[in-house]
Amino acid sequence: MTTSFELPDLVPSRTAAPIVLQVDDICLRWVMPEIFHDLPVQARDDDEAVQLLEELGDKVLPGAEYDDKTKFGVMCALALDDLSAAGVEHAAICLTVEGGIPCIATISVSLVESPEVAGIPAVVRAISSSLNKAEAGEISVIELPCGAAVSCIGNRDASISGELMSTEDNVTLPTSYIRVYVPLPNHTTVVMELSTPTMSGWDMFSTMFGNIVSSIRLFHADGSPLITSAVEA
Repeated sequence: MTTSFELPDLVPSRTAAPIVLQVDDICLRWVMPEIFHDLPVQARDDDEAVQLLEELGDKVLPGAEYDDKTKFGVMCALALDDLSAAGVEHAAICLTVEGGIPCIATISVSLVESPEVAGIPAVVRAISSSLNKAEAGEISVIELPCGAAVSCIGNRDASISGELMSTEDNVTLPTSYIRVYVPLPNHTTVVMELSTPTMSGWDMFSTMFGNIVSSIRLFHADGSPLITSAVEA
């Protein structure tokens, strides 16, 4: 995203611990690159969200002017509204420079009900068929280390606040995304998405995202590994 403020030197997050998401009796873990910073989608109230966004601005834009951090905070706050409305469980943002051009990307993780069919292979087929019928984008059935999944690569328009772009009206930017659906045996599907309106960073971000989804691991309640498959037993 091209905004009206200058980017200072960026400092990656030093938190390298795996992200953990409990989905009923299944534990989901994955590893995020240090350059991605958590967005406070699970903040208990507005006051906590504001505090966390201020801390986020200090980490992502160290040494920047107050107005620049404020614009970044507003941008994140607007994104939080959409993420919360979509029921996102976890989200992170990356702001960096690629080839001298500012680039931004967000990653979100949400949970949806799986199609009402029996077995992971049938769920995978149902998700893939539904996405193909909707012409959602480039659809593929993939095998991750954690098991079967469906990927969707597509485009959509994103509305950006005019205040952030130094214009009176909101600006619509084409946004590219990769979405991966990982069905679980408990009739829930994990949806992880990377999106970016800055195509100059697409190769970098998509490579990062491939590493992220490849790091997903599933565990039973007793801690034993869980691996699903698109192949019928």
